[in-house]
Amino acid sequence: MATARGKFDDWRTEEGLLKLEAWARDGRTDQQIADGIGIARNTLSLWKERFPDISDALKKGKEVVDIQVEKALLRRALGYQVTETTRERVVSTDPDTGLPGPARMEVTREVTREVLPDTTAQIFWLKNRRPDRWRDKRDLGVEAAPAENPLAGLSTQELRQLIAQGQAEGHD
Repeated sequence: MATARGKFDDWRTEEGLLKLEAWARDGRTDQQIADGIGIARNTLSLWKERFPDISDALKKGKEVVDIQVEKALLRRALGYQVTETTRERVVSTDPDTGLPGPARMEVTREVTREVLPDTTAQIFWLKNRRPDRWRDKRDLGVEAAPAENPLAGLSTQELRQLIAQGQAEGHD
């Protein structure tokens, strides 16, 4: 008597695991991966808990993309140089016949350009890598004793006398 195979069996093969890893490396979300398999997202979550090989394949794929994005973000934050090459189609003339010969692409100009550091990338990097020093909101922990009110304890009559006295002296 044959045993029933689960849909997950196909995805636990070497080919299936490579496909899952590739989807994760391409930046697909778990929902998109579940859709590609033809299952619900919560089923994929259960598979990741139940089958370490599936979980590891997805983590491995996502880790590669995360590293590439980190590298690109750091490069953008620090700035870099890029060499731009211009090529033009050049047609030579056959010296014997005077007819056009084969065309070839020839480098006509190379320019090295500086891409300046991007402050937005720098801020993003620092806020995430050094939140202790770069987060927007800081708790400075400043505590002060409450200010003493010199008028506390005076009666209404005494307060009115002080006001009248201030007005008489020209302190509006």
